[in-house]
Amino acid sequence: MKILVTGAAGFIGSHAAEKLHQEGLEVIGADNFSGYYDVALKERNAEVLRDKGIPVHKIDLREVQEYEALEPDFDFIIHFAAQPGISASSSFQDYFSNNVLATQNLLEFARKNKDLKHFFNIATSSIYGLEATFPETIAPKPASWYGVTKLTGEQLVLAESRSGKLKASSLRLFSVYGPRERPEKLYTKLIACAFKDEKFPIFKGSEKHLRSFTYVWDIVDGIYKAVERYQDLDGEIINLGAEEEHKTGEGIALVEELLGKKIQLEVVPRRAGDQYRTLANIQKAKKILGYEPKTSFREGLQKQITWYMENFL
Repeated sequence: MKILVTGAAGFIGSHAAEKLHQEGLEVIGADNFSGYYDVALKERNAEVLRDKGIPVHKIDLREVQEYEALEPDFDFIIHFAAQPGISASSSFQDYFSNNVLATQNLLEFARKNKDLKHFFNIATSSIYGLEATFPETIAPKPASWYGVTKLTGEQLVLAESRSGKLKASSLRLFSVYGPRERPEKLYTKLIACAFKDEKFPIFKGSEKHLRSFTYVWDIVDGIYKAVERYQDLDGEIINLGAEEEHKTGEGIALVEELLGKKIQLEVVPRRAGDQYRTLANIQKAKKILGYEPKTSFREGLQKQITWYMENFL
């Protein structure tokens, strides 16, 4: 089986590519190596994959001509590539071109793959809105450009399924953390500030936000289970995440405990569109996929700290 993983040099995409390769699939990676954060970090992830025999092509999915580097002979496509997160430095055009236009271009390429069995869209709990505690049947209320454009991309994918053009589904991921987490995200930045003796910028009030923090390999396990059971997923939306929730302040305190070090905090203005609660409702994933996250919050954070120490100290 041959599988295309877009966003393969990114945080979750690189882990997913590794897992699929370990399970015996032929994995081809694609990534545009955007400058949203340090390209050297993405290059490092790509080298890890290449060392394992997984090629990673530099392809901008927004540019139709760049698809010529890919043979249309894939059995599966998993679409991670996106403009991520909520960032004041990202324009609406950044979100639209990466999350909507690129997804539509990829779907047009997907139709050229005559033996394509399934297209997996990787979505986000941000689609639900400021509170994400619901089953997949609830009407979405995204509150950020990121959430709005990810919902639009998801609907483009599911429209292909409804029209019978492709077999497709969407997996909504919840508050993922772990090794290779992007440098601006909570725990990588928090750990970095601890070792550099820098103040950690915390958005006003966010220490009380509740999160369904989910270790990256528990997410990857769910994605692999979806690939295994793809025949049951056409047209489906599936939540993947941990069933426990923790306040952001709890996570900060746990990192301090694991490091044996107090981290200075600097309160910065609130971030518009930031979710105040995520808690993955995974009853559907349990029923269809047999999905069951196993990594405790403490264990996952310790693994992320170890990764940071091995790679950046």
